[in-house]
Amino acid sequence: MSKNNSLITKDGVSYLIPFILVTFCFALWGFANDITNPMVKAFSKIFRMSVTDGTLVQVAFYGGYFCMAFPAAIFIRKYSYKAGVLMGLGLYATGALLFFPSKSIGLYGCFLIAYFIMTCGLSFLETSCNPYILTMGPDETATRRLNMAQCFNPCGSIIGMFVAMNFIQAKLNPMSSDDRALLGNAEFEAMKDADLNILISPYLIIGLVIVAMFLIIFFAKMPKNGDQSHDIHFLPTLKRIFSLKYYREGVIAQFFYVGAQIMCWTFIIQYGTRVFMAEGLDEQSAEVLSQRFNIYAMLFFICSRFIATFLMKWLKPAKLLAIFGVFAMLFTIGVIMFQNRYGVYCLVCVSGCMSLMFPTIYGIALDGLGDDAKFGAAGLIMAILGGSVLPPLQAMIIDQKTVFESFPATNASFVLPFICFLIVTVYGYRMHQERSL
Repeated sequence: MSKNNSLITKDGVSYLIPFILVTFCFALWGFANDITNPMVKAFSKIFRMSVTDGTLVQVAFYGGYFCMAFPAAIFIRKYSYKAGVLMGLGLYATGALLFFPSKSIGLYGCFLIAYFIMTCGLSFLETSCNPYILTMGPDETATRRLNMAQCFNPCGSIIGMFVAMNFIQAKLNPMSSDDRALLGNAEFEAMKDADLNILISPYLIIGLVIVAMFLIIFFAKMPKNGDQSHDIHFLPTLKRIFSLKYYREGVIAQFFYVGAQIMCWTFIIQYGTRVFMAEGLDEQSAEVLSQRFNIYAMLFFICSRFIATFLMKWLKPAKLLAIFGVFAMLFTIGVIMFQNRYGVYCLVCVSGCMSLMFPTIYGIALDGLGDDAKFGAAGLIMAILGGSVLPPLQAMIIDQKTVFESFPATNASFVLPFICFLIVTVYGYRMHQERSL
């Protein structure tokens, strides 16, 4: 059997249909991630809050990943990868459909609860789907296979961004944040109710799509690779996997990578809005244009991931990770230093550099873990907490408006992603050096 034909075939068995179904789940959680990032700005306007308060959306969203990762791993170990996927889809649909009662109540906290439940489902999905994909073919092509599946995650992300831009941001009342602050309570409540009606509609639709996907996978015949052992030895397993330096450092690198990704994709709205308002656009038009650049960034991300997957035929994943990390740092310096459209262009280029980072760190860290990969995957999914912890820190800097007397705080805040990319680059370099010995 040729190497090219062995990506999703093992021991004469083709995993094409299961691979397609599980890969579609990657697109579904990509949609959730990237319809949510612009909601930091939207909720800040709708509820008249600061950027820092708006980032509670990200705290609730990525907090769900953190809290549910190891319970998900225990569940998957006890039952199966398929059961984990179904549980994830069920919680995802529940959280999305809870947006309707949250709107009726009209409290910001209710939306945060809905986000939390939704991402508990996403935690189940990612803890199940990533290692499940690794089992659907030969071990030597596992990282390439995961990169291929992860290529469809940003496809869902682009749809999420497009929906956020055209069906939420463009339809919200165009009144600026400053003008909203001057409204009386009755006017404010009426505007808030109208805006929330617009905001919840896409979430209700995706909730119904998830229900349909749940039924398809429930009735589909799925492989049982990696489901042979159902014994749960939680603490010994954790001790065993965290004793491995490449896994332990992989969890740390993943924490900072996810933090960098969420900061770059969330605050491109604030960054672009400042730049485009300086060019004469009103606030809403500047936000919509910023989201358009966010979509350009995601398109570049997708193209770059396919290119990176192709390059892995000749370059080791760890080496490629380090190379992309260096370029990410260079473009981030441009984001910090430029105060015009060139900074936005650099931020788009950063997305291209991020394209291979998540699945490559994941594949390197889980290499050789065998059945322990279920708990290993949970540790890497918990590392998504970086997307909850780091964006509020960046938001606190952005809320300062300026630093060092006149330098835009939005620009200065991107020193945090720079540090994150430095850590990822060091991890890639160290792993390449160790595996070249």
